[in-house]
Amino acid sequence: MVYWSDDAATPAEPDCAEYSRSDERSSRCQSGSFGDSPLELIEKHAKAGGVGEVKVSWRILDGGNVINDAMLAGALDVAAIGVPGFVTLWAKTQGNSRLEVAALSGLSSTSLYLNTVNPSVKTLRDFSPKDKIAVPGIKTSLSAVVLQMIVAHEFGDSNYAKLDPLTVGLGHPDAYAALASGGKGGVNSHFGSPPFSILELDRPSIHRVVSSVEVLGNMTLDLVYALRSFHDANPKLCAAVVAAIDEANALIARDKKAAARAYIEAAKVKVSEDEVLRMLADPDTRFSTTPDGVMKFANFMRRVGIISVAPKSWKDLFFPEIHGRPGS
Repeated sequence: MVYWSDDAATPAEPDCAEYSRSDERSSRCQSGSFGDSPLELIEKHAKAGGVGEVKVSWRILDGGNVINDAMLAGALDVAAIGVPGFVTLWAKTQGNSRLEVAALSGLSSTSLYLNTVNPSVKTLRDFSPKDKIAVPGIKTSLSAVVLQMIVAHEFGDSNYAKLDPLTVGLGHPDAYAALASGGKGGVNSHFGSPPFSILELDRPSIHRVVSSVEVLGNMTLDLVYALRSFHDANPKLCAAVVAAIDEANALIARDKKAAARAYIEAAKVKVSEDEVLRMLADPDTRFSTTPDGVMKFANFMRRVGIISVAPKSWKDLFFPEIHGRPGS
């Protein structure tokens, strides 16, 4: 077989797609987050990328850990996932030729917003045990790790997990619903990605506490990866996947209305074309196969002990085909 990040980012329940033809097949997974727009278009560009005719089928996976397990079990060939989930798997499989993974390309970047309905919370320091922050998965999801990085920036690396006890595992759509209800059920805050983070702020009762870009800068949040063994056995197919994403990104830049319509058609999120266009116009939302800032994740995760081995360069994380790009 050839996934929105483990939550985008990636945040959001991911889908899986299987691409097949006579002698090559590939499956991939994605989530319903906005960061997956290029992957929503990939099947339309596979033929142009040189793979030939493909057939696509979709199924649902739930979270980065499930995606990584499916990859190691041989149920997936190519998947998109949040950078932290990938870095974790990369570190765990180093030295195991059968299970080693590497990334084919970057995918997207955007700003994650920490929104709340609690009027007393203006900064990170205002959160108390009375608050509950929704993230797609506690401690390990993309949102959870980015929140830890922001907390470490504010309180120091030794306190990176300071807000972890306040986090609860809740998908982006359910977290949006919780805040829209005024925090009924106990969840009064949400650290998430577009479209949910932006739609939340359309409600007067919800305000933003912090955005990831304000603190950490813009950086790639999700990427596309594969087992090294699959890449080496299927170089044309892997190249076609990257070419398809490049082409999809060019379409997004050239014709945002067409991209918005494609996203609405493929995603399981009820959102209007105008709302999608507003998100595409956000300068913090970017789609690129060139990785940007992935070493921020790797270095942080090594410093605080989430991973035991860190790459020396971003190129250690990616297959050689992408090394000529200005990554970081």
